[in-house]
Amino acid sequence: MILSKNSDVKAISVKAIEGEAVYGGELLVKPMLMGDEMTIMEIHYTPGVGAPLHVHTHESLVYVVRGKVKTMVREDVHILEPGDVCRHPAGVPHSVEALEESVMVEIKSPAPDIANFFKT
Repeated sequence: MILSKNSDVKAISVKAIEGEAVYGGELLVKPMLMGDEMTIMEIHYTPGVGAPLHVHTHESLVYVVRGKVKTMVREDVHILEPGDVCRHPAGVPHSVEALEESVMVEIKSPAPDIANFFKT
């Protein structure tokens, strides 16, 4: 696939990431496009919703479009606002929690199998 229109992509209600249960409410993910080596997703958080500390085999870049999120990478805590970017290296424990209504874009490489990534 070469093109993906946001209006054509259905949001997935995610209950777990890498086998760790999401907390605080509903986390919505729109898997926008998967390439040969990467995937891009739009993630919607309501305040208090979070992805707990987890580790995966791919690298992620997180870009905050709207809102405010707290991310922890190893023991370092960062508050991200619109326009801020954070890297979650492969094999490094990290977490994300929305401090207010937030939208992020996340790029993952190499592209994980999304069906397995969100399994409980």
